[in-house]
Amino acid sequence: MRQATFAVLSLLLLGPSLAVAAPHEDTRYLRSTSHHHAPRPWRRLTDAIIRRIWGVPEIQKGLGGTGRASAATDGDSAGKLLAQYAQYAQYGEDMVMRFNISTAEEASALAEASSILFLDVWEFNEDWVDIRLAKDVVPSLLGLLPASLQKSHVPLMQNLDLAQAVFDSYPSPSGTKSHDEDRSFSPTLGSSPHTERGNIFFQDYQPLSVISPWMSLMASMFTTHVRSINVGISYEGRDMPGLRVGVHPTNNEQPSGPRQTVLITGGSHAREWISVSTVNYLAWSLISSYGKMPSVTKLLEKYDFVFVPTLNPDGYVYSWETDRLWRKNRQPTNLRFCNGIDLDRSYSFEWDGESVRSNPCSESYAGEAPFAGVEAQRFAEWAKNETQNNNVEFVGFLDLHSYSQQILYPYSYSCDNEPPTSEDLQELGLGLAKAIRMSRKGHAYKVTSACEGNVAISKNIKGRNGRLVLPRIESSGGSALDWFYHELKVKYAYQIKLRDTGSYGFLLPKENIVPTGKEVLDAILYFGRFMLGEVGVLQWVVLQQVC
Repeated sequence: MRQATFAVLSLLLLGPSLAVAAPHEDTRYLRSTSHHHAPRPWRRLTDAIIRRIWGVPEIQKGLGGTGRASAATDGDSAGKLLAQYAQYAQYGEDMVMRFNISTAEEASALAEASSILFLDVWEFNEDWVDIRLAKDVVPSLLGLLPASLQKSHVPLMQNLDLAQAVFDSYPSPSGTKSHDEDRSFSPTLGSSPHTERGNIFFQDYQPLSVISPWMSLMASMFTTHVRSINVGISYEGRDMPGLRVGVHPTNNEQPSGPRQTVLITGGSHAREWISVSTVNYLAWSLISSYGKMPSVTKLLEKYDFVFVPTLNPDGYVYSWETDRLWRKNRQPTNLRFCNGIDLDRSYSFEWDGESVRSNPCSESYAGEAPFAGVEAQRFAEWAKNETQNNNVEFVGFLDLHSYSQQILYPYSYSCDNEPPTSEDLQELGLGLAKAIRMSRKGHAYKVTSACEGNVAISKNIKGRNGRLVLPRIESSGGSALDWFYHELKVKYAYQIKLRDTGSYGFLLPKENIVPTGKEVLDAILYFGRFMLGEVGVLQWVVLQQVC
């Protein structure tokens, strides 16, 4: 048992009223008081114990980057201090290492070592492999790797402690004022002239308990073009809420074909909070722009957009209340201490869960059978029912994830098979990436197949297209991307991995919520113009028909 555990026990014994846990809403949303109290003797003692064990300085950096005394002087700093101690207890001895892989031997060795040591693989692609592990496990990991990898790695977040990055990703009390206290919130979703940060909803990452009422508010405020929907029920009984945005013809006598629909999802992996916020930002942008921006109005009169920000509500709640870096859903497995199924490995098309069936502790555990993940099964059933019974034709599927700044198209399960519409997928993907890059302060996104975007590739050995795909670090079959493309015949299906490229990874600071939303919004608007035939290959087809 680590020293951090003994410290937590000491705190519980010395201060029964001190609840050391991940920041729940009752600590995150404590309101400031005007009364200041000197810390009690037991608080000074427990503070000293924690500083001694974890090396926490007396002056801590609070949210927003300002230094504050570690002894709580008001309600806000007391709640923040408790939350910060909890992060040091859970993550204070962890780090993230980035490996550069160039040979099949290196890829196989790293994959095997990650499985043996039950390591958390954060990201893997043709450029790098990022792995989170305890600092005291580093010698064991390096001992399992070939000599060529002994120095082919660097630590990430060198200037920021992982526990501090986790703590900083939660909302600060000052950023969660009530609507009456902060005039930047208004029924028109506009912002007050004194603030440049825009809608208060996007100033912080938001818990599910805030997102769900917000979505209901959107549907009640914009009844002409917004409808609240539910795409399924999670394992723990939570709704999987969504918003359908679009304007349908009012002439009932005019026959109409299936309603063409673009499906945009996020939150399959619980810790990828930026994907949830970005889906919400896209929904809000289209909703609030209808009738104001001709391009958006035209788009919503032609297509429906369905936004589902949290495909994994149980895992998302768990990442807020217990483990910020939780990835899977919350289903039990055949190992009592290893819960959760990776929903993006649970779909039936080319499911390859056999490779990790014996290891429920794996972050990419696909379950005992296809669609073992409850949320994946129910979401797929909803989508099939929409196409079979509700006159819907899905023409686009955009599944948002983080991180690595990539736009990925099918297939994910294999690099040997190309999708029949590969050229169209590449063309639109490049257009989306250009739209993001040309956005104000937009970042560069790489475009490739999901297989090649999730596997190390040697550029020195000739293989397919002059490159050799190396052994996988993790399984990549059974993805939502492949299922929607192959089974539901969605012509334009993409997985978009959002910011950043490893400086923060899954712990992207909240200041990136709006910039990420804006650049992806530009990609969505480009997607719409492409579907309308205003750009790309469809434009050329239309011109040919006219001429």
